[in-house]
Amino acid sequence: MKGHVYHVYADWDSEAEVWVATSEDVPGLATEAGTMEALAAKLRILIPELLEANHLIPEAQPDAFAFELTGHLQEQIRWAS
Repeated sequence: MKGHVYHVYADWDSEAEVWVATSEDVPGLATEAGTMEALAAKLRILIPELLEANHLIPEAQPDAFAFELTGHLQEQIRWAS
């Protein structure tokens, strides 16, 4: 895949039970979803909208863009008695 890859990071919010996504590559990106699949679907819409709103679409606009979604999940598990 050629061109720039936009990096998006997702952390699991155990209280809200959602994945929360942010990105240094896409200004203003902050969204959440219950699954990584639902989050990726939202990102397919939000990333180009935010890039356009921030005037960050390359002059030689490619037919497509790539993003990488990296998740982080940390859980605390009790020892079995």
